[in-house]
Amino acid sequence: MIYLTQLIFVKEGKEAVFHQFEEIAIPIMADYNGKVVYRIRPGKESFVSYEEEQPYEIHFISFELEQDFKNFLKDPRREEFMYLKEEAIKSTFLVKGTKI
Repeated sequence: MIYLTQLIFVKEGKEAVFHQFEEIAIPIMADYNGKVVYRIRPGKESFVSYEEEQPYEIHFISFELEQDFKNFLKDPRREEFMYLKEEAIKSTFLVKGTKI
């Protein structure tokens, strides 16, 4: 099992486009043994301290195998809508780990 934490930074005014992409991409994860464990949209009051821009959303996801995650990224249904992701997302920060 692998776990991924993704901090997502959305371009101002592109939140609805980001949501469109998520509505397509998240259900596809199940076809690759993946799931969203937590999907968090923190408000400014949620941060005790920070030195950089605050993320729009934080996703904590899991896949049975790393290859499942790689296959998900290459899924043709997801790739068909990558233009939405590219339009909406300024940047992401991805951390990969395992349960200990």
